[in-house]
Amino acid sequence: MAEFSKLALAARNGDQQAAADLFTLVYDELRWLAEQRLAHEHPGHTLQPTALVHEVYLRLFGVREGEARWEGREQFFSAAAQAMRNILVDSARRKKRIKRGGGRMREPLDAERLAAPELAQELLDLDEALSTLQAIEPRIAELVTLRFFGGMTIKEAAASLGIAPRTADADWAYARAWLLSRMQDGGTDRDKH
Repeated sequence: MAEFSKLALAARNGDQQAAADLFTLVYDELRWLAEQRLAHEHPGHTLQPTALVHEVYLRLFGVREGEARWEGREQFFSAAAQAMRNILVDSARRKKRIKRGGGRMREPLDAERLAAPELAQELLDLDEALSTLQAIEPRIAELVTLRFFGGMTIKEAAASLGIAPRTADADWAYARAWLLSRMQDGGTDRDKH
């Protein structure tokens, strides 16, 4: 834990070697998170876990000196979860663009997949709902980001947010119900919670 803090402080102050050492220290955990997140993606996606981890690295360490705001392990993984969310949403948006075929690709007909929802669209819908939740319940939206994109347990997310695990559990139940309702309604109740 002390090694992480020492490397994080040096990396935030512009020490490139410390940033590289910190990345080496957290690489396996970030890779595991990326594998977990990408396991839920559409089978035709092109982003691989290693590429996702490297994109997260660029977003976390590619900022100018003093811009990185994470000081501890929890804040670092919170920032990594947010970066992972942004990367996946950006990727889903790119795939939906008309010039890229609007997300269409040639696939053999599979009867079971005919009824399956388009995962890229689900991710975009989740991001939109999560952005709305962020505006009305920022702490709960952060909890969802930590759990869904960061792979944290309730206990880990509660510690990161500085709240009791029981509160986090109640917030998680609320968030799941709110997001499900929001996504099923197609966003008709924008300001209700």
